[in-house]
Amino acid sequence: MTAETADHSLPAPEDEAGAPPHNIEAEQALLGAILYENETFHRVSDWLKAEHFYDPVHGRVYEAAGRLIQAGSLADAVVLKSRFENDPGLKELGGAVYLADLMREAPEPASAPEYGKLVYELALRRALITLGSEISLSAKGSDEAVEARALIEDAERSLFKLAESGSLSKGFMTFAAALGDSVAMAEAAYKRGGGLSGISSGLKTLDAKLGGLHPSDLIILAGRPSMGKTALATNIAFSVAKAYQHEILADGSKKTTDGGVVGFFSLEMSGEQLATRLIADYTGISGYLIRQGKIDAAQYEEIRDGVAAIQDCPLYIDDTGGISIGALAARARRLKRTVGLDLLVIDYLQLITSSGSRKADSRVQEVSEITMSLKSLAKELHVPVIALSQLSRQVEQRDDKKPQLADLRESGSIEQDADVVMFVFRESYYLERLEPKEGSEEHLKWEDEMREVRNQADVIVAKQRHGPIGSVKVAFDPDRTKFSDLEQSGRYTDYE
Repeated sequence: MTAETADHSLPAPEDEAGAPPHNIEAEQALLGAILYENETFHRVSDWLKAEHFYDPVHGRVYEAAGRLIQAGSLADAVVLKSRFENDPGLKELGGAVYLADLMREAPEPASAPEYGKLVYELALRRALITLGSEISLSAKGSDEAVEARALIEDAERSLFKLAESGSLSKGFMTFAAALGDSVAMAEAAYKRGGGLSGISSGLKTLDAKLGGLHPSDLIILAGRPSMGKTALATNIAFSVAKAYQHEILADGSKKTTDGGVVGFFSLEMSGEQLATRLIADYTGISGYLIRQGKIDAAQYEEIRDGVAAIQDCPLYIDDTGGISIGALAARARRLKRTVGLDLLVIDYLQLITSSGSRKADSRVQEVSEITMSLKSLAKELHVPVIALSQLSRQVEQRDDKKPQLADLRESGSIEQDADVVMFVFRESYYLERLEPKEGSEEHLKWEDEMREVRNQADVIVAKQRHGPIGSVKVAFDPDRTKFSDLEQSGRYTDYE
């Protein structure tokens, strides 16, 4: 039986004018295949549910057959006859004769999943129509306490959830399939030439420790003020965007092959300030001189050439201050849906507000809700999320200023939800504030120490779910606010 010929022998309800998208013949073909060959059910049951059928009778038949098959029993027209003797809907279609006709006109079992996909696709279309109606009703509602922006965020969340539910690849995978994915990841790492299974951060020493930035990971990058956490996050974002390469697949979609599309939420700095940092990074001209206008004609031309060279990098900046976690998630979903998204950076965690209508009992609870939401967003969008975080002042009260996990401010669930926690530490920041009197023996010793650490920083990996912890040394140029690899790249020391 095919979708074109099914209605020659099986009754089907007449379609009323303006009925939502559906295909009764496809539903009949799928049910017939399942009743004829019960094994067919297992090929669609992962993603096709009873509620996806347009005809409620078909949904009930599918559900009843599924219960029998999963219990190891036979499900055919004879067995189901007794279960549907008193079903008024099936009686209207012909009762037991209808079930027998489904089996008699069943298509080849091999083609049945295609009918299932069609039933599922049409169910998504109906859900989209329903969602549109609900959005319309919400917008017309009389509750003026609900802001329009909140309605938009709810609508985008529902739309993205519906879009994601369109994937038919959920559920268990075979070990062979998992091995295939593992080999593919290893192949990608091999082709990158450096053992990376994730996106390169642009720093070889850090990549050697992390293996790159991994999809679905929440990465917390923390430090005290002036340590350079924003600079490091900006460097990583810019490096990923500059390296972006993609290929066009057969269906017209894009697949990232290197680098990535980056979304950057700059809650503290303006987009212009962030762009100035990136220009300084690219051209090597001090950001301070650029801001003050203390540049000559040659430097100005160099800046213009630099802007022309990098302006097409897929780096998208949102500098909305005090954004709620709900609005942030909605905008990230929109970016993913419209242009793609491979890395999300948020500067910084404590400037995000809770989106709940009820005020959290404490700031710790609010930050906990935010970190949980960010981890969920990383998994939902399947991208690494780098969230910057402040450290408490207790660091300043210790002789050893190197940060520890306990120093995370409002640390409630930051450490728990994060897959990776990194600290930026520059010893020179503290050492230069201890300058002894010039000309003294202590001053000469201080100068030697400053020369050694002035342009160096430590990136301390204090937690990593799927790798070792440790500290990597990198170079830091304060004029360009730029981190880079030291000559001895690849070396690191153990974190105590």
